[in-house]
Amino acid sequence: MDDVGQQSGAWPQCAAIFGATGGIGSALCRELIARGTATVFAGSRAGNGPEDSSVRPFRFDLADETTIVEAAAMMKATPPDLVIVASGVLTLADGTGPERSYKSLDPGAMAQIFAANTLGPALVAKHMLPLFARDRRCLFGALSARVGSIGDNRIGGWHSYRASKAALNMLLKNFAIELGRTHRQTIVAGLHPGTVDTALSEPFQSNLPQGQLTNAADAAKNLLAVIDDLTPDDSGGVFDWQGKRVPD
Repeated sequence: MDDVGQQSGAWPQCAAIFGATGGIGSALCRELIARGTATVFAGSRAGNGPEDSSVRPFRFDLADETTIVEAAAMMKATPPDLVIVASGVLTLADGTGPERSYKSLDPGAMAQIFAANTLGPALVAKHMLPLFARDRRCLFGALSARVGSIGDNRIGGWHSYRASKAALNMLLKNFAIELGRTHRQTIVAGLHPGTVDTALSEPFQSNLPQGQLTNAADAAKNLLAVIDDLTPDDSGGVFDWQGKRVPD
């Protein structure tokens, strides 16, 4: 992709956002619309999306593979060149939050965290990656987190969340290696948006240093700017909102 293509907003021509009604997902949709992306597939459990002529809402549930199969089939005629899984969970619906100690580990809660943060994005990749063209730039991204880094782990805790993101990062690396054999212009990447003012981070915002919290609109702009600069040589890595590589 040349610089002119980037500056004119020619890429992506078509994008698919899984988790389009969440804080970051909805902001990504709005930013893509503002860029002039021709088609934005906006996926949510209810099948809602921003109201715009370029938006095509669809319904999906990360826990129901059939809905992902149906979503991919719906996009087959207009395949996206950008797919982002913008969903994830830190605190469960019943209020169960990240574990501070191994003594708090619960297999049921762990299974729910892994289902949302690891298995769901893997299923999206399973059915969306085959839609990517082999002869042009495509990118599959999934929201990850710095706490999923093994090398950067200094304080421990948050066991299920950390482990689910570490597992996601490994899957993204695997997908990158596999696609590199057939889709040389395709990039697979984990995206760390920082601490964003969304429902996911809300229970933990009170202890944040001033200036560390980012609004969703800025987070979306940051992530898309990072995506613009990624190359196939970056495929398989995890990158933060500043474009810095997160350690494995």
